[in-house]
Amino acid sequence: MSGLRELGAALRKWAPDGVGVVRVLARHGFGTVESGQLVAGTTGGSVAGALYRGTLDDAVVPLAAAAVSGPHTREAHVAEAAALDAGLACAGGATLLGHPLPAEQAAALGEALERGVPAALVSTVQGTGAVVLTGPELESVHGSLGTAELDAEATGAARGLLRRGATATERVPAGEVELLVDIWVPVPSVLVAGAGAIGEALLAQAGLLGWAARAETDLDAVHTAVAEFTDADVLVLLDHAPAFDVVLVDALRRGRGFIGALGSRRTQAARRERLLAAGLTEAELARLHGPVGLDLGARTPAETAVSIVAQVVAARSGRAGTALVAGEGRIG
Repeated sequence: MSGLRELGAALRKWAPDGVGVVRVLARHGFGTVESGQLVAGTTGGSVAGALYRGTLDDAVVPLAAAAVSGPHTREAHVAEAAALDAGLACAGGATLLGHPLPAEQAAALGEALERGVPAALVSTVQGTGAVVLTGPELESVHGSLGTAELDAEATGAARGLLRRGATATERVPAGEVELLVDIWVPVPSVLVAGAGAIGEALLAQAGLLGWAARAETDLDAVHTAVAEFTDADVLVLLDHAPAFDVVLVDALRRGRGFIGALGSRRTQAARRERLLAAGLTEAELARLHGPVGLDLGARTPAETAVSIVAQVVAARSGRAGTALVAGEGRIG
């Protein structure tokens, strides 16, 4: 996630002066590699991001600079020794597409990657046009591929991939053209502040979901971690000590991530009074999920952990966490 945050920051910084991006059109070899690889660059030769652990830099860097002014493709290959030295499974080759990313789209994509919210970049395989979609349901759309029909195909393809819940790179047919779709779906990272059986159950539940998770009991360590949160990050505060109020104040004012706190109604009321006294507004305090979790009737630590991660999933998807039978939207 830190690599994407750095790439996002670079995109936002360079957007007003012109940005070129380099993406993977096709590949063979390399073994198992991550989808959604992207490099951004400027005419001056500055680059951010990496393709295949930097093994293609000789082709990527000049392509990114050239892409600021127009689309180009290039073939690139990596020998076995260089691939293994970089940590790849084997040699390989790739067809690279470089194309301009207009200022509005570059800024929107950069902000989404930096904040850790879902984002997608869609162009034709020739690099003509660019559409960026951002938000939990990719509801914010920036740019155009030139026609309403292609724009509808682009948004439909990106939102279809979003339902898989994973970062992906795919080529999608759209009438007489083909689209290249890159989508980034951040994986939640859970920070449990405090110790106990519920914390242990939360770490186990996060592991089952493929989420990164860790527990901290030291106030300074928690404070430092939360200060670097993106919207994909989750804090679950188990410790009721007033000393942790400073973490909540800073987290709620920054407006990043899912912030939840365990505790009885009485504990929540006392915490609320302290946070208001510390200067939080009602709007800021409304971002605190406390008591954290959905009302599932949980009794055991494991059941409580399920209720908490269920609320995180619902919040990330913009859903209320009600029964499927009570809803009217798409299922799955």
